[in-house]
Amino acid sequence: MGKVDRMIPRAISSAAQQRLAWYPILSLTGPRQSGKSTLLKSLFPDYEYVNLENPTTRALASEDPIGFLRNKRQHLIIDEAQYVPELFSVVQVLSDERNENGQYILSGSQNFLLLKQIKQSLAGRVSLLKLLPLSYHELSSLDEPPSLDLACLQGGYPRLYDSRINPSIFFGDYLETYIERDISGFMDVRDSRSFRTFLGLCATNAGNLVNFSNLARDTGIAFRTAQSWLSLLESSYITFSLQPWFSNIGKRLTKTPKLYFYDTGLLCYLLGIRTQEQLRTSPFAGAIFENFIVSETLKNYYNRGERPELYFYRDDSKVEVDLLDFTDPANRRLYEIKTSQTYHSRLARAVISIGDALSIPAQGRIVLYQGDEELQSSTHTVMTANHYLSQLM
Repeated sequence: MGKVDRMIPRAISSAAQQRLAWYPILSLTGPRQSGKSTLLKSLFPDYEYVNLENPTTRALASEDPIGFLRNKRQHLIIDEAQYVPELFSVVQVLSDERNENGQYILSGSQNFLLLKQIKQSLAGRVSLLKLLPLSYHELSSLDEPPSLDLACLQGGYPRLYDSRINPSIFFGDYLETYIERDISGFMDVRDSRSFRTFLGLCATNAGNLVNFSNLARDTGIAFRTAQSWLSLLESSYITFSLQPWFSNIGKRLTKTPKLYFYDTGLLCYLLGIRTQEQLRTSPFAGAIFENFIVSETLKNYYNRGERPELYFYRDDSKVEVDLLDFTDPANRRLYEIKTSQTYHSRLARAVISIGDALSIPAQGRIVLYQGDEELQSSTHTVMTANHYLSQLM
């Protein structure tokens, strides 16, 4: 199969253009290979583009950051900006001098370093957006859009669709690049091998409560090292934590977050799942599908430039609801996420009981499943996964 001859439209485009009209500086973060550079050069063709991953360009910027920026156009995209921390204070000074919006765009793959510099030097002057891998909605624009199962299996990294590369080759190279270029500076070679083990263990725990003691023990590292490594995974947009909902409803609720991956293609690769048949029969199929729905919901809000309020519910009786979307206080929703293609009334027990406790109406108590039939009753809603995903941008 040949290469796709057009760029896949990105849903975040309008938010990026609007933020540049409001702020002097835009920062676009996200995982390596999520399409940040391609998007920025496409959206803002009149901006000069520099990439500080180029050793020569980086040396020039480091030796004379003031002269480097003054010799560039007023409208400038600085990619991999975290490599030259000295630039950030100069960006602050120059943007304040000009006092205009839309001057600089900062992007980078080592987001933990980039965001540190932004918080130190550019607070109040910069708007932050996050570009994650392609959403299911964005993939629907392809001439041959993937099925739900295939989208779960392959994930959303653009190169998989631009070049039709074998996912096993892509993710193998991706992990090697990620660890060698983004993580290696934080650990020695021996730790790098352990980090791969740790990442695989995170994959087997996707959709579960984070247990640092188990992760540390099974990897053979210290408890604090496990905490540090998960923080690295989160700051580089490999994994994220879904926080539990706290509410005074007369029940003891868990305070431990759940672990998810931003991209289920990477998750499947780490779990050794290579085909759709392996995915369907995998003991991790339910966790992967749940991860897919949660991450797609997250992408929906990030692509709008909004801050999501997403949680899960679990009490001491182990009553659990997979996803609480409270981003819109006037439209709070509970989602129970199931891989089943057949609806059974028992699937709705948790959303009904917790919906009663939280005073959420029936249309906001939703069972998401992979079947074809939908239902609206006096106590809850049954919705197909495809219907839900079609509503997201």
